Amino acid sequence: MRTFGVEEELLLVDEHTGAPRAVAPQALAAAAGDDEPGRGQGEAAPEVAAEIHQEMLETQTRPLTSTGDLLADIVAGRERADQLVRPLGVRAAALAMSPLPVQPHPTEKERYGEMMRRYGATAHKTLVCGCHVHVGIASREEGVAVLDRIRTWLPVILALSANSPFADGADTGYASFRFLTWHQWQSAGPTEVFGSVEEYDRFERVLVDTGVILDYGMVYLDARLSHKQPTVEVRIADVCLDARDAVVLAAIVRALVDTAAEEWHAGVQPSDLPSAALRLAGWQAALTGTQGRLPHPQHGAGASIADALDALLAHIGAALEANGDLELVRDGLERIVAAGGGAGRQRAAFAVRGSLEDVVSAAVDATHELSRSGDDLSVL
Repeated sequence: MRTFGVEEELLLVDEHTGAPRAVAPQALAAAAGDDEPGRGQGEAAPEVAAEIHQEMLETQTRPLTSTGDLLADIVAGRERADQLVRPLGVRAAALAMSPLPVQPHPTEKERYGEMMRRYGATAHKTLVCGCHVHVGIASREEGVAVLDRIRTWLPVILALSANSPFADGADTGYASFRFLTWHQWQSAGPTEVFGSVEEYDRFERVLVDTGVILDYGMVYLDARLSHKQPTVEVRIADVCLDARDAVVLAAIVRALVDTAAEEWHAGVQPSDLPSAALRLAGWQAALTGTQGRLPHPQHGAGASIADALDALLAHIGAALEANGDLELVRDGLERIVAAGGGAGRQRAAFAVRGSLEDVVSAAVDATHELSRSGDDLSVL
């Protein structure tokens, strides 16, 4: 069974006002100086790291095979980030954008400083929090074959994760305004079919050689090969409000990778839908999330979200069953669609009193709901 892991970017918000607070440096200094015992005997504490702005922290799970263990790691990471900032009057929230106005503070790091100098408002203003799913691959050849065959399904992942309807004090009209904000970066988005490792490497090299981006770390594709570990990294998703939804996404992504690798070995050719069509599909997923129509992942024509999800389950059902994740994903999709995902839950919180502060407060509660439950998270 393939390993998978999740990186989550969490927004740091004032526990009283809900406004983002630039406290990541203090939190990480405290983390470096304490003796956090971790999750259990022999287990390391969840990894927490800086990101481009001081109003956010990144958490990282271990490479795992069990969805139950993955959920436990995600919850532990959220709780660890929250423990580090609570002494500062701050909470860690799984919000993909701040509902309230914010002027971000860049992290004091040479690379980030160069990005601020070079890219102006795109770097200074892009305070967004995503969810990155890593899935293990046997080789870079397999990884490129996987990228070629999962690309048409990625807008569905975005629709399921959409968790940023509010930004700068207003409802944006989108389910994932983070997606639009993030795609101000020059190298973000979908790709054409590569066909080989050589073509993938040439693609990355051409982008870096333009001099427009700093380095390979700024090849911000919706999915890419990791330069740090033997994984495919799917980067299209918003951070999920509900930790269970992040696990559902990870299980779907792993099954997509499994299915794509099997198709490659069987000689099944990838879809020839152009990247321009996939950009439109991503835009539509960002606009309506699970509450509207979406270009069909297999033929690209307009379809209902129900049809798109039915196609997804038909496509990856065998892999989900082999991994023991089929029931988890079916139940998770039903839950996400019923609530409208994070975007729907945020708008429901706002509808009560018309208060964005209430939206942030409800998001903090939802972020840490499973930490308070006392349930055994290793068993789903």
